[in-house]
Amino acid sequence: MRKRKKIISVVGARPNFMKVAAIHRALKKYDTEIQHMICHTGQHYDGKMSKAFFDDLELPQPDFYLGVGSATHAQQTAKIMVAFEQVIEQERPDLVIVVGDVNSTLACSLVAAKMMIRIAHVEAGLRSFDRSMPEEINRVVVDTLADYLFVTERSAIDNLKKEGMSEAKIFFVGNVMIDSLVNYLPKAIQSRSMERFGLRPSSFILATFHRPSNVDTQEGLGNIVKLLNELADHQPVVFPVHPRTNAKIASNGFQKSFKENVIITEPLPYLDFLCLMRNASLVATDSGGIQEETTFMRIPCITIRENTERPVTVEEGTNYLAGRNPTLVAEIANQVLSGKAKIGRIPKLWDGMAGERIAEILHVSLTSTLSDTRGANRFTRVSQ
Repeated sequence: MRKRKKIISVVGARPNFMKVAAIHRALKKYDTEIQHMICHTGQHYDGKMSKAFFDDLELPQPDFYLGVGSATHAQQTAKIMVAFEQVIEQERPDLVIVVGDVNSTLACSLVAAKMMIRIAHVEAGLRSFDRSMPEEINRVVVDTLADYLFVTERSAIDNLKKEGMSEAKIFFVGNVMIDSLVNYLPKAIQSRSMERFGLRPSSFILATFHRPSNVDTQEGLGNIVKLLNELADHQPVVFPVHPRTNAKIASNGFQKSFKENVIITEPLPYLDFLCLMRNASLVATDSGGIQEETTFMRIPCITIRENTERPVTVEEGTNYLAGRNPTLVAEIANQVLSGKAKIGRIPKLWDGMAGERIAEILHVSLTSTLSDTRGANRFTRVSQ
């Protein structure tokens, strides 16, 4: 009997869980030929929240937990590399799957590449063209190392081609974040999060901010506080506070600066947050994944950033790129809440089947008795 191929998927930050969950479900189909393992680096870790994510997403407990915790970018990346190298030496996988653009994605890709292990990058090719974002550095480096570049939108294909990537490595598969949304939305709708906050559908605004450009300086964070207070003049604002944002609020003395109509809460489990997002009249955020989820659900979204690596959400979806201009944000909010939001459409291949496509490509490539290019030859025309 032929030995099973071994794949290790890396999760580090909370959005990674949703993405790997879709891939894990899809790979179960090939369980007799592929052993899929999960490595949790611990880049983002909260005991209660981590357990909630694994339970909500029906993920098995990770096969490896590195426990690196928070640190500077260099320290965190180095800690992950040292710990993940031991995992690779022990397991010798045939492939490492990395998702998104966090430090875990970069660190594990560097280790795999140096140890001659093939790499698949899910969400490849996304570019904000803003090198002040640590995530942009991670995206560019990981894509140069990866053997499989799985993309979510056509702008990513164009970016990779301009950077000289071989078309044989590029696969337009859709969006695994949407896979999880499609799979768990029926369950999320049954969440009691609306009842918990005393809310009715389409009667509140949901907000979430964590990017350094918005929360790491007193000026930036002050602008976010002002924005939330202005939005609260229209409707109640539910604000689940990211741990690093919460720390910045405290260190800058903003704890008592919010209006009563701003409902501050701890980070929410995936299903509870998804329920709130599905029922919000408007979402204000700096998160990339939320831009995608709101586009799929056709919920208006205002992105408080100067750029986005997911332009399809603006060009085709329901996302508005407002920069940090409070006047523009107020104009868009007034437009949306007065019933004049753009309708948008769901981007191509955002159909809940991205994980299935990824799993099939990897299965064909890893287990084929022919050449390793068989999988690429079969699927590359999708990327053209």
